[in-house]
Amino acid sequence: MSPESASKKSPSSAFNFADINKFGQNQADALIAMQRELCSLVEEANRSWLARAELERDLASEFATKLSAAKTPADASRIYQEWMSRRMQTLADDGQKLFADSQKFMSAATQFLSTGGKSANT
Repeated sequence: MSPESASKKSPSSAFNFADINKFGQNQADALIAMQRELCSLVEEANRSWLARAELERDLASEFATKLSAAKTPADASRIYQEWMSRRMQTLADDGQKLFADSQKFMSAATQFLSTGGKSANT
């Protein structure tokens, strides 16, 4: 092997630092995009749960107002049954919402992991 051909195959020419830098930047960009998406999902869930807490407060206030206005034990029993029915429905809705939010979060994380951090657009 001549000295000329040996210099053409030097180890430094096999390593392209620009490609490594580009790969690292692409991975960092993908990670940032994923973090933004997950944060967006968490913010959406937080807004939903805040609205849910406000609904719970309103139901409790309505229950207390109606119960204090009850004239007979039968009225109080009816008011309590109405409140309990609404409460059970909101608990069922909470479970469905929690499941849906968890699915969204896991879907986003799985998509990120299955693509190796590359977005579908790249």
